[in-house]
Amino acid sequence: MEYWKAISFEDIESASRIVYANMQATPQYHWPLLSERCGAELWVKHENHSPVGAFKLRGGLVYFSRLVHSGNAPDGVISATRGNHGQSIGYAAGLYGIPVTVVVPRGNSVEKNAAMRALGVKLIEHGDDFQESLEFAVDCAEKKSLYMVPSFHPWLVAGVATYSMELLKAVRDIDVVYVPIGLGSGICGMMAARDALKLKTRIVGVVSSHASAYAKSFSAGHPVDSPVTTRLSDGMACRTPQTVALDLILKGVDRIVEVSDNEVSAAMCMMFECTHNVCEGAGAAALAAAMQEAPLIAGRKVAVIASGGNVDQDVFARVLKRGSSYAD
Repeated sequence: MEYWKAISFEDIESASRIVYANMQATPQYHWPLLSERCGAELWVKHENHSPVGAFKLRGGLVYFSRLVHSGNAPDGVISATRGNHGQSIGYAAGLYGIPVTVVVPRGNSVEKNAAMRALGVKLIEHGDDFQESLEFAVDCAEKKSLYMVPSFHPWLVAGVATYSMELLKAVRDIDVVYVPIGLGSGICGMMAARDALKLKTRIVGVVSSHASAYAKSFSAGHPVDSPVTTRLSDGMACRTPQTVALDLILKGVDRIVEVSDNEVSAAMCMMFECTHNVCEGAGAAALAAAMQEAPLIAGRKVAVIASGGNVDQDVFARVLKRGSSYAD
């Protein structure tokens, strides 16, 4: 994408009307046991409570509403995903009867694949990682005259920014918020909401140390590819950063923290133990980062984004059994 439209307060408010016509606002809770563990007043924004179990749905709802009402509704769409973006597209496009094809990497989450198929998505498995799936989807779009739905776009960001607006309005004076980074819509939405509300909350991005493209790019000040080897955080399995997202992150994010699969696994266990919520790897990554930085945030008001709960049951069973030794 070669353009960007800055997301305003009015854009987020307009997006919220579309989102709330299809789902309720998700809760944000202060969990005392989690706070005790990290030594800070810790709040969790529960995007794992959305109708598809992840924050992405908000963006899909806004994207397809804008697309259809612009008079450019396509006969069929295609995109690439590791799962949650695909569920979002399947759900939102289905509201308008638009056929959806989604490309996923080989070996993708069995249960995310099943969830997409249940939404009427035609699934194609191609490539060894998300980037290969994306490139194949772009090629298919051209050859089959399908509309390519991006993973990053102002309409998507305005949609997902609604969860950040909910959090920042409900919990006043948050010092630091930790946000996982896949391709960047979630963290860019958080920046948009913070800036629209004129707050001083510091935003910390979180990536997998086994998929560190955004961390390396943040340090370098320009896009840097990095191989993906994470076995647990598929929602953050990005090899190639999105240029516009990176530009925004460089301007508005305080720092980026890398968390290992073992740290994420421990955070998934902690989230379940302390809140009885299930989080997928990317969904627990923000908590993992907060725990890693516990000495820095001691005594402060902190929020973490539980961005999704779509983890395969066999993976979660292993997480609960092995905890911080998941990847060993």
